[in-house]
Amino acid sequence: MNSFGENIKLTIFGQSHAPAIGMTLEGIPAGLKIDFDELQRFMDRRAPGKAYSTSRKEPDVPEFVSGLIGNETCGAPITAIIRNKDTRPSDYGNLADVPRPGHADYTAAVKFGEARDRTGGGQFSGRLTAPMCIAGGLIKQFLKPMGIDVRARAYSIGDIVDEGLFPENEIGEDFPAVSEKSRAEMMEVIENARKEGDSVGGIVECIVTGVPVGVGEPMFGGLENRISSAVFGIPAVKGIEFGRGFESAALRGSEMNDPFYYDEEGRVRTKSNNAGGILGGIANGMPITFKVAIKPTPSIAKPQESVDLRTKENVTMTVNGRHDPCIVPRAVPVVEAVAAVAIYDALRANECG
Repeated sequence: MNSFGENIKLTIFGQSHAPAIGMTLEGIPAGLKIDFDELQRFMDRRAPGKAYSTSRKEPDVPEFVSGLIGNETCGAPITAIIRNKDTRPSDYGNLADVPRPGHADYTAAVKFGEARDRTGGGQFSGRLTAPMCIAGGLIKQFLKPMGIDVRARAYSIGDIVDEGLFPENEIGEDFPAVSEKSRAEMMEVIENARKEGDSVGGIVECIVTGVPVGVGEPMFGGLENRISSAVFGIPAVKGIEFGRGFESAALRGSEMNDPFYYDEEGRVRTKSNNAGGILGGIANGMPITFKVAIKPTPSIAKPQESVDLRTKENVTMTVNGRHDPCIVPRAVPVVEAVAAVAIYDALRANECG
């Protein structure tokens, strides 16, 4: 199940150390123009090689093989690949039969047996978020003329919370948080984890503005359902909440309910946005807000306890290779990407009746 969507269809393919990874996006109308420079800027936000990320060097430049004539969609499925340039399968030689704690190595071994890809997590790798960003980067451009904007930031890393107002302020170019003070503190937390051979997690906050009232469906077709399904396709995601989320469980109805009013243009709005812009699975015209919990990177330099699936023995293992001490900064554009795909899929549902 590497595909997502009902009214559009996104399929992700490839493995971490395969010759290439990529995506196919079906159901996109003909005649939509693409700014390739803007797409590459979006891809660069996720790309490895930054000071706080893995040292793996990948340019992440998409190669389009179908679906476009020049810079315009032609109605055919859009397929793009990214060639893996800096693979090191040998880094995983000592882990062929020893599953890394926190990874999908063990469950993949049970499900796929000896034929599984043992290098870099194979199809379960965070490397597969790069083609997610191709699709999301395109769709963010398709949403822009509709007045729909999808933006995310690193809300927290470890116990450091971004102090800046969002989305009123832009995120930093060097790090995806608003407050300069918070950016410095977050990078320090990441660096300390790296020095200790460990890792740290955090929370990504995403805000979608401009979604028309009425987009979405009740019950299993709700916007929360679509967005959550797409978000959980991102490796390392362990939770999601909309609006006040889990905090709402401790509130009273008088505190949680968002009072309605007519604004100066005669539109129904709410005085607060505790619901996160969604009621009954349907957009209510307010910004759609949600937060995503990202676990610490499981590949760490510290010795960990595991098992040898071949000898049936308990072992102590270490992970070699190049890994992010914190996934959160590079996950920010990925959350934007999958949210854009989910919103666009819901919008196409409205178009189809």
